[in-house]
Amino acid sequence: MIFILKVTSNKEEKAMELIHDRTISKNLQVFAVTRPHGLKGYLIIEAADRDTIEEAAFNLPYVKGIIGKTVTYDEIKNMIQPVVEDFHIEIGDIVEMIADHFKNEKGKVMRIDKKKGEIVVSLLGAAVPIPVTVKMDNVKVIRRESEQPEEKETENGNY
Repeated sequence: MIFILKVTSNKEEKAMELIHDRTISKNLQVFAVTRPHGLKGYLIIEAADRDTIEEAAFNLPYVKGIIGKTVTYDEIKNMIQPVVEDFHIEIGDIVEMIADHFKNEKGKVMRIDKKKGEIVVSLLGAAVPIPVTVKMDNVKVIRRESEQPEEKETENGNY
């Protein structure tokens, strides 16, 4: 059975260690403990039953409680194994930030890390080039480096 455990934000690793230690010392049937990708303050635990989870997490620092019902693997699969979508961003593209601290700023893509889902951009509005790492889904491409300005045909048919 899979349960979601509420813990103190930024203390997920410590809570996992405490649960692991108690599981080993009491020989509990806890099969897996993991931290969901991109979700702070929660742990996902697989165990034999709810009583086992309660015993493993009872009265531990940083543990706030068990979230109601059990969940299925399909419900949490994307949190355990995040899939980075294939973004069509290339080095040299001009992008606009659409979230976070640099919202509406424009930058040129310097480096791409598809595994982490991040890109490094150099801000265009800055007097000194500043490399900034942002998530791929927090930017939109506004101009491709490979795009050439199109030639316009004049009224008499010449270019």
